[in-house]
Amino acid sequence: MISEKTITDFVYLEADLLDTMQWQAWLDLFHPEGRYWMPLEWQQQDPVLQPSLMYEDLLLMKVRIERLAGERTFSQKPKSRCHHLLQAPQIVACDPAAGIFKARTSFIYTETRGDTLERFSGWASHDLVQVGDDLKIRLKRIDLVNFDAPFGNIQLFM
Repeated sequence: MISEKTITDFVYLEADLLDTMQWQAWLDLFHPEGRYWMPLEWQQQDPVLQPSLMYEDLLLMKVRIERLAGERTFSQKPKSRCHHLLQAPQIVACDPAAGIFKARTSFIYTETRGDTLERFSGWASHDLVQVGDDLKIRLKRIDLVNFDAPFGNIQLFM
């Protein structure tokens, strides 16, 4: 039975997998139709008809992970690293009968590579579905506080 604690533990596990660069284990958390979305506008509703900072399906996420893990990826020498500092996830929906599980988590995200250190703040929203006994990410949405600022390259996943 999926509980609010199950959802909270899932959010913390996902951040830990990213922080420890366990890319394949992180990717395995996604539903086959899962998406990773970073809107370009405040309260943006459409990732397809409106421009986004990122809108990736499983294939695009796999390509980015292969690039990050590649030995001949010179833009990743030294490799990028990240750290997620999360507030306790707010459970937006936990309805096992309807199969609806949603959480929203405030975060501070740090990404570093060599001498460069970038910080971002915002909210991560997880729309989850139950597959067997497990939760899978149908949509991970990252809303940045400063979504309209100019950004350098965001190498990793928030």
